[in-house]
Amino acid sequence: MEQQPVEIAVIGGSGLYHMAGLNSTREVSLSTPFGSPSDSIMIGDLYGTPVAFLARHGRGHVYLPHEVPYRANIFALKTLGVKYIIAVSACGSLREDYAPGHIVIPDQLFDATKGRRESTFFGEGLALHIGVPDPFCPVLREMLIESITEVGGQVHRDGAFITIEGPRFSTKAESNVYRSWGMSVIGMTTSPEAFLAREAEICYAVMAHVTDYDVWHETEEPVSVDIVVRTLSRNVEVAQGAIGGMVKKLAQHHRDCGCSNALAEAIITDRRKINRETRQRLALLVDKYLD
Repeated sequence: MEQQPVEIAVIGGSGLYHMAGLNSTREVSLSTPFGSPSDSIMIGDLYGTPVAFLARHGRGHVYLPHEVPYRANIFALKTLGVKYIIAVSACGSLREDYAPGHIVIPDQLFDATKGRRESTFFGEGLALHIGVPDPFCPVLREMLIESITEVGGQVHRDGAFITIEGPRFSTKAESNVYRSWGMSVIGMTTSPEAFLAREAEICYAVMAHVTDYDVWHETEEPVSVDIVVRTLSRNVEVAQGAIGGMVKKLAQHHRDCGCSNALAEAIITDRRKINRETRQRLALLVDKYLD
């Protein structure tokens, strides 16, 4: 029997797999031109729609933020036919009004990582410059905000998300500098994940769960692993409910946001000069523009 295409994926912790309504689960192990993903991909039927779940850090949390194989993760999901990625991440708040337990759906992204992460699929004889003035899919963001509201989550509909290198948490000086820049929340994994999703022409939005006030807040406990884990555990039910609502919405959705043709004007290399091996490696992404 032919498998139904998998158009929706969730990247987050493995705890998201265990949700009501998820049936007929199976695991898929994939290899990509960029290595293996963080873990095997769990695929199940959620309210009659196939959904892929990928543990960003691997089950058991074995990868540091800069060790996550971001390119392999996104390419593997693209191989499955994924069109929408709902990312679930922990974050620290850089604003008084974005309190622990709240959820932020950021509309902007600032990459403050330090160059140790592979942040593009391209190069080696195939150059492009992709536009990302709005790094998160606006349509997917609105649907996510609506879904969180429907399950009773406290959601903020915008904010600038700064990605730091990690794996350590910020110093107070760093945290206060990020606040002075106008950043709203801080985390360690959204860059380059969001940019790679755009290169793969996949709609991407992040459900950022505020676990702490980073280290800038004088009257709140500084961020620690224990605080992050405890807050995320409390928010799992809201995250699962919102994902269920998103799946129902996306099953009836037709993409018209522009994410699906993000590469149309991005490739700059003369078609006659494109490296043959690179083109073959990236055929999944570029063949429709080069044939």
